Amino acid sequence: MVEYNDAAAAAAFRRLVRHLQQRSDAQNVDLMGLAGFCRNCLGDWLAEASGGTLTKEQGREAVYGMLYSEWKAAHQQPATPEQLARMDASVARNRALGL
Repeated sequence: MVEYNDAAAAAAFRRLVRHLQQRSDAQNVDLMGLAGFCRNCLGDWLAEASGGTLTKEQGREAVYGMLYSEWKAAHQQPATPEQLARMDASVARNRALGL
């Protein structure tokens, strides 16, 4: 496995967050269905990694660039049954992998 330092990891994380903030067309349900994580997951992981200095809500706000409720109202589309089925299968795979 290739090793990388914390500065490189932090820079990549920040770039991913900026990318997701600009790509509001990439719906969370699609991200979950394809990759098994979404913006909410990323915000939750940030809060967990903060050692208690960020709440889950603050982690999500950092990822969304605004309150989640604001982003949801402005950008989230209703999920189709197909999207929900892909997401459910992906979440099950996460569980099977121990993620």
